[in-house]
Amino acid sequence: MEFGSEHPLALAVVEKAKKENVLISKASDFEAWSGRGIRAVLNGSHYLAGNSAFMQESGLFSGDETSRQTRGQAWKLSSEGKTPLLFAKDGVLVGVIAVADTIRESSRTAIRQFHDLGLHVVILTGDNKITAEAIRKELNIEEAISDVLPTEKESCVRALQEKDHKAAMVGDGINDAPALTRADIGIAIGAGTDIAIESADVVLMKNSLNDVVTAINLSKAVLKNIKMNLFWAFFYNILGIPIAAGAFYPAFGLRLSPMIGAAAMSLSSLFVVTNALRLRFFKEKEADDSNSNATISALSAVMGKNENNSGNKPLNMEGEITMKKIITVEGMMCAHCQMHVQKALAAVDGVIDASVDLESKKATVSLSKDVEDKVLFNAITEAGYTPVHCVTEDKKSVVK
Repeated sequence: MEFGSEHPLALAVVEKAKKENVLISKASDFEAWSGRGIRAVLNGSHYLAGNSAFMQESGLFSGDETSRQTRGQAWKLSSEGKTPLLFAKDGVLVGVIAVADTIRESSRTAIRQFHDLGLHVVILTGDNKITAEAIRKELNIEEAISDVLPTEKESCVRALQEKDHKAAMVGDGINDAPALTRADIGIAIGAGTDIAIESADVVLMKNSLNDVVTAINLSKAVLKNIKMNLFWAFFYNILGIPIAAGAFYPAFGLRLSPMIGAAAMSLSSLFVVTNALRLRFFKEKEADDSNSNATISALSAVMGKNENNSGNKPLNMEGEITMKKIITVEGMMCAHCQMHVQKALAAVDGVIDASVDLESKKATVSLSKDVEDKVLFNAITEAGYTPVHCVTEDKKSVVK
């Protein structure tokens, strides 16, 4: 069912299923209910998947023991900061999958810096109140607005503006576009959707919230530089123009020759330009961003974990280390390109993990079985980029 949805939570479930080598069957009659859930038919049975509100609207929360247990499990997962996805088959609840936003240390650092800047941070989320509050407390955020439908994000931003707040919105999805347009400053993640990028005033080239802090600090530095240039330009001219015009000659005998005046004006321009060029030495504050190549909301579905995998190398279902291939890709210019390549490789059968490094132009693919280089190359080419060569780790074989 989730394979037919483009929702980030659905993508997390599908990604986890691929890592677990789950065979994904094709569903028919797929329907998506924005902010609620999905319906589909699979092997002749009618399935529902979605949040608690969607299940309640569908009449699946009766007073029987199974419903009570399911609601209790969903509440417990929500209190842990996870988003419960409930599944029903032919009118009967059959299970729950919990999906959690993995909080990066860089995000914690960014939020601390937001507080230092005197900003009021708000989480705007479609998650239920319990989940939103759990995340809010963990990140020490002042306010969380929960249970927001995709169509309501813009009205939430407008409500903040009506309270005389200047609102900056950070988003990356299709549903964020109206809110990004409404906000005083719309900030889009570079790896986000095209419509979000088009709607924003600022586009981050990487996927770290620390870049928002950097953008704010850089804008303050620019304004400070502008004000400094204006002050010295006015001060310089207020002193120089009266002397050049001969205003002080009758009283003090002060005058300025045209040659010296021209040189003084050139010196004024040189001073302003040199002062502005100091911005080239602006440096962002050091921050721990070890996961800068991950998505801003790296979602992982809780469907069972391999407790014995203590290293960083991926393991397949039998516990053996999988094969790795490193592909050099040309044509990537920004984080948006990086995400396109990553998604294209992750969709290939046999790929359990794909990561792309924009700076080195290399994609690292972990495989649960031997996948031909040609298949991986075709996936990258179809995404609009050019694979150059592939190296199989340990074997060190290169395929041109």
